[in-house]
Amino acid sequence: MAVTARPNRSKSDQDPATWLPPAPDGAVRCTYAVQWVGTKLRWSLAVDDGELEVLREVAGSCPMESVAYEPAR
Repeated sequence: MAVTARPNRSKSDQDPATWLPPAPDGAVRCTYAVQWVGTKLRWSLAVDDGELEVLREVAGSCPMESVAYEPAR
């Protein structure tokens, strides 16, 4: 997801447990969470407890979305 320098610097290497995009309406957070989960699934990456908790909270406020991904080869 393309972002300006300021949000990119504020995010750094943080996961959703410690950083989410600033979004008053939540739609950007939903998109971010879906893309985050898709990346984790694609590369078979682990999710820690804090990350999972926040992703579930974000998902609870999002309209129904499915995560599309293609497993990495």
